[in-house]
Amino acid sequence: MDWQRRCFATVVALMMVASASSAPLIIPAPPQIGSESYILIDATTGERLASENESMRLPPASLTKIMTSYIIADEIEAGRITLDDRVPISVKAWRMEGSRMFIREGTEVSVSDLLRGIIIQSGNDASVAMAEYIAGDEDAFAGLMNQTAQALGMANTHFMNATGLPDEMHYTTAEDLAKLTQSLIARFPQHYKIYSEKYFSYNDIRQANRNALLWRDDTVDGVKTGHTQAAGYCLVASAEKDDTRLISVVMGTRDEQARAAESQKLLNYGFRYFETVNLYQAGASLKRVRVWSGLHETLEVGLDEAVVLTVPRGAREQLKAEIELLPVIEAPVTQGQSLGTLVLSLDDDVLIERPVVALNAVQQAGFFASLLDDIQLMFLDLSGGDPLAP
Repeated sequence: MDWQRRCFATVVALMMVASASSAPLIIPAPPQIGSESYILIDATTGERLASENESMRLPPASLTKIMTSYIIADEIEAGRITLDDRVPISVKAWRMEGSRMFIREGTEVSVSDLLRGIIIQSGNDASVAMAEYIAGDEDAFAGLMNQTAQALGMANTHFMNATGLPDEMHYTTAEDLAKLTQSLIARFPQHYKIYSEKYFSYNDIRQANRNALLWRDDTVDGVKTGHTQAAGYCLVASAEKDDTRLISVVMGTRDEQARAAESQKLLNYGFRYFETVNLYQAGASLKRVRVWSGLHETLEVGLDEAVVLTVPRGAREQLKAEIELLPVIEAPVTQGQSLGTLVLSLDDDVLIERPVVALNAVQQAGFFASLLDDIQLMFLDLSGGDPLAP
């Protein structure tokens, strides 16, 4: 029976396939973006929808603070700090130049307030205060930032500080910032909600979030702006609409208005021409199949991971999904054992292939029951039909 185990047969189409008369899907080129570098991705799948110079190393300015806040969120999740912790403010933090939260040396400020000072007010003083609180000093915190960047696959990123103030060795890319933001949103959804807050007041000073898209587009709920003379005007934005979340990064635009307008162009393009589709849940049964020589005659097969895809808008009904399974499945079968492959394609292009696994175990039957099944298998015609149908 070894030859039968090595053979595969297409068993069943699982989704509707468009008729031959379906109109071809036409996706136009992305709009022209006035920036040194940009990228647009699906936040759920990581699929790249548009990009230019996305791997170019550039100064990130205050986009750096996305990583600063990411590490703070990670420290909170790990239980090493809490939102209620009181952070002592050093002279260095108090004297920081650039955008500030206006904390005072010698006082103590809660982690919760400092987070809003970093995210909403883009405070360099708050960033240094938290860096010192977590790592002892800002240099050590920068080392932690670089370790985190490496773990996230940010291959073209190097940090020298927690603020984004200019340094020749402080750089990142649009692609790496998209990866960081994708992880931030997925891992720390409660923390991410702070990025949608429009105002924060501290020390009787009320400051507005610099992300202009929060006022212009109700689907936008983050993320962060940045600006220095070297970096130009930068913006990482994220928006969610109809179960699709997008992340855009623009770096090196000419002014505040341009960074918002160019980001809006990318988001509009993404939502108009693409969508995220949740096709299969992990652990859900795709089919009941025949098991030979087992204590049970059938078992359920499915996927050990959910299948989520980014596809052209309107293409869902044109997707074709097939399961290719072993023509003969014999006990014993262990739960999670690979029994075949799910193949998803669009217009004859294979999009993904995923293992199809046993969702439950089946033990081997006794000698006589197995012998009867072996006799049936000797006369089973595997050349046609669906031998897996129970």
